[in-house]
Amino acid sequence: MARTCDVCHKRTEVGNQITRRGLAKAKGGVGRKITGRSKRTFKPNVQRVKVMVGKTPVRKRVCVKCLKAGLVRKAV
Repeated sequence: MARTCDVCHKRTEVGNQITRRGLAKAKGGVGRKITGRSKRTFKPNVQRVKVMVGKTPVRKRVCVKCLKAGLVRKAV
């Protein structure tokens, strides 16, 4: 599957982009109103990296969060 982390199985999520108008009550307005909702996607930052699996280097798709957390060992 495309854009999926092989370590934590993080993948593309679907959500809404909310459009608002008006001035906030804290700034003296009558409040913010929602004028529209449209679909959008949240994509993880997935990189193709050569990682060590046992003693052999293998190319895998790994998200940057797993790389920074040290869940995989990069092959040199």
